[in-house]
Amino acid sequence: MITLKVNGKLHNLDVPNDMPLLWTLRDVLSLTGTKFGCGAGLCGACTIQLDGKPTRSCITPASAAAGKQITTIEAIGATPMGRKIQRAWLALDVPQCGYCQSGQIMSASALLVSKASPSDSEIDAAMAGNICRCGTYPRIRAAIKQAARGSKSETPDTVKGAGVLK
Repeated sequence: MITLKVNGKLHNLDVPNDMPLLWTLRDVLSLTGTKFGCGAGLCGACTIQLDGKPTRSCITPASAAAGKQITTIEAIGATPMGRKIQRAWLALDVPQCGYCQSGQIMSASALLVSKASPSDSEIDAAMAGNICRCGTYPRIRAAIKQAARGSKSETPDTVKGAGVLK
């Protein structure tokens, strides 16, 4: 039996200790906003926050999350930074297919909690490993900057030269 605190609620779960947290969230708790991408922690689609730090849930055993605060995309909008990020994502039409976006948002909100006004290189470093097959990196960077400023001054037309996240 493992007790997990997910999005502020305690869950006593009868799952194997080595069950990936991703499948515990998706299959046991029906929190399907966290996506399966590669299964090796390389693409970022499965990113959640564990005690506020972006964590790849596909390679994190459920037992490693016991006693920690797990935040998923379903609850990030309840946090001040999560709301700012989500508003910026919508204002700049960041998603294309949308599959990677929950992981992107989880990483971006953790970045801005730890660094209020990140540089381009700090954004690149924090977002490295969050892969977007649609290539919305310029809009992702612009949305992070907009959320950091707390403004709505950037529009989709102004992000063309925003650069590409690595």
